[in-house]
Amino acid sequence: MAEIKFEIKETIGAISQSPKGWSKELNLISWNGKEPKYDLREWAPNHEKMGKGVTLTVEELKSLRDLLNGMGL
Repeated sequence: MAEIKFEIKETIGAISQSPKGWSKELNLISWNGKEPKYDLREWAPNHEKMGKGVTLTVEELKSLRDLLNGMGL
């Protein structure tokens, strides 16, 4: 399996942290040198390991924002 390369371009923020120290974060990440996308996933301390996550374009992130705003929370 090929190595996955990533570069965190911007840290938006953490939304939670597990008792083991992993944090669920929203970041702007370039994967394998491609155009950066917004990324939501769990990270180990110091970003040495990552869990499964989801990447979103700006348009997808705006659609998600609109869906969440419509929930009336």
